[in-house]
Amino acid sequence: MRAVCLLSGGMDSSTLAYLAKSEGYEIYALHFTYGQRTEDKERECAKRIARHLNAAEFLDVNLAYLIQVGASSLTDRSMPVKSHADAGDGIPQTYVPFRNANLLSVATSFAEARGADAIYIGVQASDYSGYPDCRPEFIEAFQQVINLGTRPETHISLKTPFVRLNKSEILKIGMDLGVPYEDTWSCYQDGEMACGVCGSCHFRQEAFAAIGIEDPIPYR
Repeated sequence: MRAVCLLSGGMDSSTLAYLAKSEGYEIYALHFTYGQRTEDKERECAKRIARHLNAAEFLDVNLAYLIQVGASSLTDRSMPVKSHADAGDGIPQTYVPFRNANLLSVATSFAEARGADAIYIGVQASDYSGYPDCRPEFIEAFQQVINLGTRPETHISLKTPFVRLNKSEILKIGMDLGVPYEDTWSCYQDGEMACGVCGSCHFRQEAFAAIGIEDPIPYR
């Protein structure tokens, strides 16, 4: 069995790839660079995780046009990344417009070309509370896109095993699977020392605290 795993180098996607491996899939790692502030660190971490998993392939795709699209503090340097405390309600500034549709389109091409049976994407509950393209309804709709847009003999399942879980529940799964979290990165702002205050750092630290384990990455 073959699975394309969207591997950002972060906590959730790394845990997801380990879970796919434990379920018997050969891993085809798919990483995206789209002008995010920590792209070098994310790529480095994604490659490390892929090596740990003996991935059959590591495909790094450049979606630099998302910089031109803009309207996200991840890709537009003129927009500050707000701290979690200052983020407020509604769609976060870190939302990249319709990003997951772009990622999943590439993932579907990769999966069909490699004869893969599944695509794994690590969307989860705290994501879809703020990001519209992480909602279960979006995932269900994209499964229909895959079914309709690929060859008749192609059968690719879009798998989101974390979609109803919170970060601490995902972390518990990862600890059982032996995920090397020291080789993952979550910070939106900095690739040297995690800022500790952005939304991604906040939820990561909260998850580690909830299960009583020290986060192994460095924080400012």
